[in-house]
Amino acid sequence: MDTNLSLVCVGIDIAKDKFDACLVPALGKRKLKEFTNTPDGFAKLLRWAGHLAPSSAFHFCMEATGSYYEALASYLADANQLVSIINPSCIHHAARAQGAGNKTDRADAGVIADFCRKESPPIWRRSAPEVRTLVAMMRRLHSLKDLLNQEQNRLADPGLTNQPEVLASLNKSVGFLKGEIDRLLAQVNDHIEKHPGLRADRELLTSIPGIGELTAAWIIAELPDVRMIGSAQSAAAYAGLAPREYSSGTSVHHRTHLSKRGNVYLRRAMYMPAMAAARYNPAVKALYDRLIAEGRPRMVAIGAAMRKLLMLAYGVLRSRKEFQYTPAQS
Repeated sequence: MDTNLSLVCVGIDIAKDKFDACLVPALGKRKLKEFTNTPDGFAKLLRWAGHLAPSSAFHFCMEATGSYYEALASYLADANQLVSIINPSCIHHAARAQGAGNKTDRADAGVIADFCRKESPPIWRRSAPEVRTLVAMMRRLHSLKDLLNQEQNRLADPGLTNQPEVLASLNKSVGFLKGEIDRLLAQVNDHIEKHPGLRADRELLTSIPGIGELTAAWIIAELPDVRMIGSAQSAAAYAGLAPREYSSGTSVHHRTHLSKRGNVYLRRAMYMPAMAAARYNPAVKALYDRLIAEGRPRMVAIGAAMRKLLMLAYGVLRSRKEFQYTPAQS
């Protein structure tokens, strides 16, 4: 980027089929426009921004919303543009701080643009090719398991007892899906084994009681490079595992719960491992037992265990040292 150019921030609120962009010029009114979430829409975004601010460099900023942002972020990065990917919880809190009353895509794009201008968030670095491949494989695995669960639920329908043709079809579908899942799991393992960096990360993660090879693969795929994350708390927030409290004045208080504004794949992947860690990982067990002893609901304690386990995962990846329990970690 030419350092002599003025920097213009562009906030993007992205969805599956389209995105809204808000360009904040140094002078004058902000500009808003909607684009399709396609390569053609990406190209039009760059032309639009260049037309509005021809003597400027651009800093594009968007939320980490599912996988919807990835194609646009990659396109912009390949075009040598500055790109930042922000945890949705940061934008949510920024909107509340601004007193934003309207919850629309255009309003959200404006909040993101203002956040980019004020906070200068870190620049996103595109994942290595082997990580992108792992992401695609793990998300395909997630889809196959969802389909298998749906077919097994249909198979359990007592109304199908006298429907042999339907039962045969369902059994065939279940068998196919189980075979595909087994093949994909083997491919995931082979892929990690072929890449020393992925294999080293898996070894570090599986040193943590409660994290097996499958959970490790999810963390490697879905957690951004830990060098780009400032703290273990930020890693937990990325997965939507940050505790959120709601209160107003002295009379309105709701139970503290997880924000759930973050990477849903990573959050889901931590649930069952956290339940195991609450029994076998001393750092997680101490936290879980303390919350239960305090009378906290079981799901609150499990949520805290999920958060703790992911923070431990961040710790071993950041330090490059295998997990070793010390009482201070409880």
